[in-house]
Amino acid sequence: MNTLTVGDKAPLFILKDENEKDIALADYIGKKQVLVYFYPKAMTPGCTVQAQGLRDSKSQLNDLNTVVFGISPDEPKRLAKFCARDELNFTLLSDVDHKVADDFGVWGLKKFMGREYDGIHRLSFLIGLDGKISHVFNKFKTKDHHQVVIDTLKELAK
Repeated sequence: MNTLTVGDKAPLFILKDENEKDIALADYIGKKQVLVYFYPKAMTPGCTVQAQGLRDSKSQLNDLNTVVFGISPDEPKRLAKFCARDELNFTLLSDVDHKVADDFGVWGLKKFMGREYDGIHRLSFLIGLDGKISHVFNKFKTKDHHQVVIDTLKELAK
């Protein structure tokens, strides 16, 4: 797992959203900052808490010129259920073959309850207007993720 770091050019991607519409990162470069957050599985407890925090912070994120993309290996239909169930107000993207997760360096070996398996590591990347990684969020609790992001965005805006 070779995770991207600050200053790296963000890999351009096109993924299906929860409505099976193609979303291209390139459409946002130069217009908005982009928070790309990777999460393991829609509708699980930690992922739900993380998504709800971002949902509830939407107006602050808008004020900070930041759009949010949540990426997981879930199919678009599952993402649509997640969006509907939790009234999510940002875009979820389906990375079923985990190519984008590989490109960002967040797909790799995980351990849980003595079992090893490959999966997504919970990391987030802030992509600046120039298309480069301006911050990597790798130390946070799911319930505090949104606040860590907002605090960092405010600090970077100074």
